[in-house]
Amino acid sequence: MWKLFLLFTIIPAVEMILLLKLAEVMGAWETVGLILVTGLVGATFAKREGLSVLRALAAEASQGLPPADRLVEGLMVLIGGVLLITPGVLTDLTGFFLIFPLTRRPLAPIIKRLVVSRLLGGVSAGSPGGGFFFRVGGGAPGQPPRRPNDDGPPRVGPFDHPTA
Repeated sequence: MWKLFLLFTIIPAVEMILLLKLAEVMGAWETVGLILVTGLVGATFAKREGLSVLRALAAEASQGLPPADRLVEGLMVLIGGVLLITPGVLTDLTGFFLIFPLTRRPLAPIIKRLVVSRLLGGVSAGSPGGGFFFRVGGGAPGQPPRRPNDDGPPRVGPFDHPTA
């Protein structure tokens, strides 16, 4: 709840104060021009970097490499583009930080690890090869997962196969 409050109330209020202070220093029309220019440059840069990430994703997929890092980078470019189109100083700085390759590429694996650990409830999953494997349901390997409140032996359905 407090995160939504921060996102939709506090951040826009701080952005408005910064824009008003900037307008006092630069002038109102110059501030509006700056907002338009950063939006235009941001949209162009986001499009270019987004296409670059898509090309890298396709190249790595054709080599059989896992797409997780590139997908995270693509999400970062998307969020950065939205932030650059949004008027404001802090959102523009954050947007450029997420889109710019020199800051985005080192940050993508960190964000991926944070998301994976959050999804797995703080349990780190990983292997030296960079991929990860986890089993949902708690069944023994080679057997279908146990269902909640199931006291009997695991049920085998039409799609359950010992080697799957």
